[in-house]
Amino acid sequence: MRKVVAAKLHGITVTDADLNYHGSITLDPDHCNEAGIFPLEFVDIWNKSSGARISTYVIYGERGSRCCVLNGAAARTCQVGDEVIVCSSIYIEDHQIVQIEPRVLTFDRDNSVSNRLFYSCGIKDDGTMTFVVREGSLDNALTPRRANR
Repeated sequence: MRKVVAAKLHGITVTDADLNYHGSITLDPDHCNEAGIFPLEFVDIWNKSSGARISTYVIYGERGSRCCVLNGAAARTCQVGDEVIVCSSIYIEDHQIVQIEPRVLTFDRDNSVSNRLFYSCGIKDDGTMTFVVREGSLDNALTPRRANR
């Protein structure tokens, strides 16, 4: 089994940090639902400003709030205004890589969604892997964006 990306919130801005809360990251359920991130799911968080990397679990905040709040010990790794990447992962068998299309949301500074992307892998006839990032929407009307062969 391999651990691969399942969903990403890329470049979401930290809106608050609460050292006295008992832990986790609080996210807007609208963002989580669209990306496919569940409450209580463990995620990795990578701070684009400091390079800090942590793992914690998701709790849902207020719907429509566009919040991204680091709580408890995680609050020490980020400052309000930092851009972070929140990434969930799954374990799959090698052959399943062509069956998944992880969703990636990118954000403006006010945490509104600026772009919706999907990662897609394939296998050529000669057995080599392909990787494409596609733009799209929830209805999976995808258009090619970039290929890395």
